[in-house]
Amino acid sequence: MTININNLNKQVQVSQNKQTQIQQQSAQSTGAQTKQVNQDSVSLTPQAQQLSGLQKKANDAPAVDQKKVDELKKAITAGDYKVDSQKLAASIANFEFDLI
Repeated sequence: MTININNLNKQVQVSQNKQTQIQQQSAQSTGAQTKQVNQDSVSLTPQAQQLSGLQKKANDAPAVDQKKVDELKKAITAGDYKVDSQKLAASIANFEFDLI
């Protein structure tokens, strides 16, 4: 009884070739899907653009006006800083009404 080993090897080679083709097709389909994803786009509404601009300005502005703080500290220490209670009350009331 003889065994034809050559045909066995050919079948293994054929199955390996099929696996290689399947992998290549899979890679091509993945590439096609990636190309479709690259076509997406995003646009911002005018309100979002305005908000972005305001955020940039706020981030660029100094958090504290140190010069003004130093002047107020000197005035308070010297006893020269006086609070106008009428003006303070009006400002608080205006602020509260603006929140409504």
